[in-house]
Amino acid sequence: MSTFDDRENAFENKFAHDAEMQFKAEARRNKLLGLWAAGLMGKAGDDALNYAKEVVKADFEEAGDEDVYRKVAGDLGDLADEATVRTQMVTLMAEAKAQLMQEI
Repeated sequence: MSTFDDRENAFENKFAHDAEMQFKAEARRNKLLGLWAAGLMGKAGDDALNYAKEVVKADFEEAGDEDVYRKVAGDLGDLADEATVRTQMVTLMAEAKAQLMQEI
């Protein structure tokens, strides 16, 4: 195998790894967001975990974060404004990535 082939395989493996890590980080962020929103709605225990699972599932409706935002914002209603929810999404993405990095 040539050096070029080795480099190509390394880039492909890195791309696949990065895509997998991004997917895991988004799923973790969505779960954390769901738990945060559940707390605002007064849910605890299994109800909070079930709601977090609903938020994770909402991410499969379309590409990007808008489906998750719509789900959470719609469920929260007046409990949190758009800026609060979007800021929480950004904050929790950083937290999710940090958690994943600690697990590696």
